[in-house]
Amino acid sequence: MNPIRLRRVLFLSGAAALLVVAPVVPQQPAPPRTVPGQQPAPPARTTPRLEPVAETRLLMEGLAQSNFRGLERMLTRKPEDAESWAFARGQALLLAETANLLMLRPPRNSGQDAWMDRAMDLRAAAGRLARAAADNDYERSRAGLGEVANTCNRCHQAFRVTTRIVPFQVEPPQRKAALPERLQSLDNELARH
Repeated sequence: MNPIRLRRVLFLSGAAALLVVAPVVPQQPAPPRTVPGQQPAPPARTTPRLEPVAETRLLMEGLAQSNFRGLERMLTRKPEDAESWAFARGQALLLAETANLLMLRPPRNSGQDAWMDRAMDLRAAAGRLARAAADNDYERSRAGLGEVANTCNRCHQAFRVTTRIVPFQVEPPQRKAALPERLQSLDNELARH
């Protein structure tokens, strides 16, 4: 074969091989340009997206109501030790955190502003209750629990929820379903999704 033709064939074969192989070989991005004396910019971070997972009713029954009733039982008489006061403070803080979780799930229709306002009211009232418990102030803690109940009731009234919270009632309301039945219905609902 003619040497010039051989070179041409080899050159074209090499160029064709590059065209086939080049897209497969991962390309390295060019290093970021830096000005001498400056630190390179940190890599971009993704911000996690906050999204609700549990239903609002589950938050109300599992967090708000259980912590409210726990505080109510604890404050029927003055707690005697620091551990009890710390536990009361923790339950009040969980009520405040419940308000934060409620802000993740405003209604889809109108009423979002009222929802946020009521959730912030709950967070503030529960925060004041937590400070009263941290100060071991029995009277302020009881009054704070009443304030939390009133805050809950204002929200329930605004959103036409029939549940009314009454602190220190003699007999707490009965649950609609026994716990094992309730867990079974939740399991069934989860299985459908």
